[in-house]
This record gives sequence, structure tokens and C-alpha cells, in this order.
Amino acid sequence: MIFTHDTEHALATVVGLINTSPAASGVEGLDGPADLRAFLERFRFSDLREVTGRDVEQFREQRDRFRAVFDAPDVATAVRLINEIVGGVRTTPHLTDHDGFGWHVHFFAPGAPLVEHLAADCGMALAYVVTAGELDRLRTCEAPGCSRVLVDLSRNRCRRYCDSRTCGNRMHVAAYRARRREAAL
Repeated sequence: MIFTHDTEHALATVVGLINTSPAASGVEGLDGPADLRAFLERFRFSDLREVTGRDVEQFREQRDRFRAVFDAPDVATAVRLINEIVGGVRTTPHLTDHDGFGWHVHFFAPGAPLVEHLAADCGMALAYVVTAGELDRLRTCEAPGCSRVLVDLSRNRCRRYCDSRTCGNRMHVAAYRARRREAAL
């Protein structure tokens, strides 16, 4: 494990959110409150309450801010973007052990709006990536035509594809077929 469990969970949430965008997946993955509610449940957000259309708009806006961090050309730009994300919300670090998880830190104020929960916890996770000198682990899938993002948490930094069952498998099959064609010549 490179980062703590809660940091890795927040990074997975960022990736999941970015990959709901039409630019990444071809369709809008947050098409309304029901889609956002499913996303929040999938990523085990605590303190869930009613999800509104305004929440959907705010999550889409935040999604674009997170994507900009993945696309940042250098560390200084990423730092500026992360500081804007975290600086735009009330952060109130506190320890919690909810839902059967061990002690971990939440950075959002109890009762904060959902988008503040997202920005505070996920923004701090991205900040930890920068402070660890690991910004290069935030990547875009290398498969042709894929714009999804990933966080490479592999020990040797070898992850290249957003999902081994789709892009990774497709690229490995293509490489295998190319080798077979080459061998047949």
C-alpha cells in the first residue's frame, strides 16, 4: 500500500467521478439525482441525505476540476489546482471510525454539503499524492481512443490501462495478434 486506506479510497472516488464524464466514457454518467445517488452509494459516502439536481451540477463542476489535476502539465499547475479545490471548501479534519472502517481522517465538516465532502476528502488525497512525489501515478489510459483516467498504485508503476478487463485485455489481444502475424511472415 502506497497511501493509507482512506487516501486510496478517495483517489478511487476521484477516478470514478472523472470517468463518469461524457469525454471519458462517451455518455453522461451523472445524468440526474438517481445516478449521483448510485455513485455515492458505490463509493460508500458517509452521511448521505437527499440528492438534488443542484448536487448533480456541483459534482459535474467538481469532476472537471479533478480532471484538470490529472491533465496538469507540471507539479506547479497541479498544486495550484488542488489548492483551489481544497481552498474552496470548509475543511474540518476529524477522526472517525464509521461503517466498520478503522480510524481514519475526514476533512469535511460534519453535515457539510455533499460537494464539500467530495472536495475536501478527495482534494486532500490529491494533495497527499503531490507531497509524496507521486503525481506521475495520476494517468490517462494509454489505449487508443480511451480518455478514462486511473491512479497507478502498482509497486513498479506499470499500470497503463484504465481497466484490465476492457482496455487492457483489448490491447493485450491486439499485441498477441500482431506478434502472431509477424511470426507467420
